[in-house]
Amino acid sequence: MYLNGRLLNSALSLIPRRSTINAPLIAETPSAETSLCGSSEPYSPPAKPLRIALLGYRSAPFSGGQGIYLKYLSRALTAQGHQVSVISGPPYPDLDDNVQLHTLPSCDLYKHGLRSVPISMLVSDPLARREWLSKLTGGFAEPWTFGERARDWLLPRLAEFDLIHDNQTLADGVLDLQRAGVPLVTTIHHPITRDRRLALDAEPRWYYRLFIERWHSFLNMQGRVARGLDHIVTVSSMSKSDIVADFGVDPARISVLHNGVDAALFRPLPHVERHPCQLMATASADTPIKGLHILLAAASDLVDRYPELSLTLIGKPRPGGDTERLVRDLNLQERVRWVSDVDHETIVGLYAESTIAVVPSLYEGFGLPAVEAMACGIPLVSSDGGALGEVVGDGGTVVPAGNVGALTQAIDALLSDSAARDEWGQRARARVEAHFSWDICAQRLVDYYHQRVLKC
Repeated sequence: MYLNGRLLNSALSLIPRRSTINAPLIAETPSAETSLCGSSEPYSPPAKPLRIALLGYRSAPFSGGQGIYLKYLSRALTAQGHQVSVISGPPYPDLDDNVQLHTLPSCDLYKHGLRSVPISMLVSDPLARREWLSKLTGGFAEPWTFGERARDWLLPRLAEFDLIHDNQTLADGVLDLQRAGVPLVTTIHHPITRDRRLALDAEPRWYYRLFIERWHSFLNMQGRVARGLDHIVTVSSMSKSDIVADFGVDPARISVLHNGVDAALFRPLPHVERHPCQLMATASADTPIKGLHILLAAASDLVDRYPELSLTLIGKPRPGGDTERLVRDLNLQERVRWVSDVDHETIVGLYAESTIAVVPSLYEGFGLPAVEAMACGIPLVSSDGGALGEVVGDGGTVVPAGNVGALTQAIDALLSDSAARDEWGQRARARVEAHFSWDICAQRLVDYYHQRVLKC
């Protein structure tokens, strides 16, 4: 039975408030932010392992940052001795064997379609009915319905966890857990308001603009929930500014903790010979915010000077969509290779054989593809969209987002200078090893748990 209204309030009132675990309390010092971000004398938490529940409403294993975040964060936390359980809706993450996965099935309509749901389920299950009706009318109810399911699954199991870490569900049901006194942390990678704004800017047709607004209607809930959260972590200073501006969150409740990358997996492969003129990018093909149209325009400008130019793109364009039309209009069909549904080892191999990696995004809350490329030791050309300038730093060439001419010039400079490419590849790898390995990022997060959330 799904709890709501008075039933929920009654259930919550029966749960003892848990603001600490059994460990001595310490005072939070003004320098806590500095220590979390890499002070030379980091805070040393008590040795007691934590029992952590990680929540993810959608956790696709090989695409999308949320599933990747859950996989590698759970691995790094477990390696440090903590007990991690992942609670996820479909698509489910690909986790290590020593990480428990608790699945909370949904209708998963974006995979199976409206006709996949039997009428009996729509009659008996109010959450399935909500998902179905929302999809029928162009909405996206999965964050809300997952929050309801997660709350109902966790309420009888609260004693099994020291804290709950939500991965951007930002749903009413998850906020109910905080109201029950559960230590709750939420990661907001970036507010999806940015995606909505860029999608609207790129769409001139009024009827499609209505669809965009309808699909993003879940943002009303996410903004309201974010304003009620006590502990938010985000992955860049740019994302923190955007969360404050777009969601109206008190900046004192937000801490910046960078994402990591599996630097043992994403690595240089010196035995693989690089192709002389192969560009590589990881981008959602029909999502304007990823800036693939900027890269395609730059590639078109470079063809005359580099007749052997080719593009390897990790993604899958919508048949008959804007990206397919643009590739055809620019006469790039024979130069573009689409690669989708591949594992990380395959992606590492593609980086190794490519000449330059390009991240042309108009906005990124963090920019995991940029960090993965740098970890592979490939020279990188990136836009400064969102947090990319902050993340790439001195590990790549950074150009203004949306500027075709600047992107073309930066790619041209590297294609024509092999010594510069070697130097930038070495810089890229060094930056990842110093700032973005998951063991460092996970330790900083554990410090945050102890200092800010558990106060122990």
